[in-house]
Amino acid sequence: MGRQALSAEEIEDFRGRLVEAATDRIAREGYAGLSLRRLASDLGCSPMTPYRYFKDRDEIFAAVRTAAYEEFAEAQEAAIRPDQTPLERLAALGEAYVHFAVRRPNAYRLKFSLSQPDPGSYPELADAQLRSWLPLSNAVADAVASGDLDGDPEVLAHLFWSSTHGLVTLHLAGKLQLGHDLGELLPPLLTAIVRGTAARPEEVPRDLLKGRTR
Repeated sequence: MGRQALSAEEIEDFRGRLVEAATDRIAREGYAGLSLRRLASDLGCSPMTPYRYFKDRDEIFAAVRTAAYEEFAEAQEAAIRPDQTPLERLAALGEAYVHFAVRRPNAYRLKFSLSQPDPGSYPELADAQLRSWLPLSNAVADAVASGDLDGDPEVLAHLFWSSTHGLVTLHLAGKLQLGHDLGELLPPLLTAIVRGTAARPEEVPRDLLKGRTR
């Protein structure tokens, strides 16, 4: 008798559990620690079971990183509201960025600390990366178009991203131990970036996150 075909729900459920287990293992041990045999042990299944869902560990790694980017993109998109001004939208995206990193540190590290061995072979990963970038890129472009910010939109978006990422990385590495923590530093960081790139700095509030931080 042949093996019973799996339902779409069963496939999705197992892939999701395997991706979550792989996320935790890669975060602890890096890409070198990823093996289908170890994942099977983590999930309590046969060593051959993961091969029913993924052809090799590179495909698992791509699925893990795709899931992390998709989750991050959802968090960014959820921070956007139609009643926000361009600068309020940027502040909300910065706050959502940091909250995602704190809430899902393993997924966050997978997005930026490790690279795919062959990224061109995984279009879903490329699509997820682009989706995760568009909320910030579009928000900065809107702020430039409205006259709130002055400069090349893509350059400014990279400045917002790299500055926030630096603060988050220091926090996740446990390096913010010199008198100020992440919660204290996030509002002045976002305000400083906006004021430094604003067309009219004098009109930018001194604390863009005032009344918003959780």
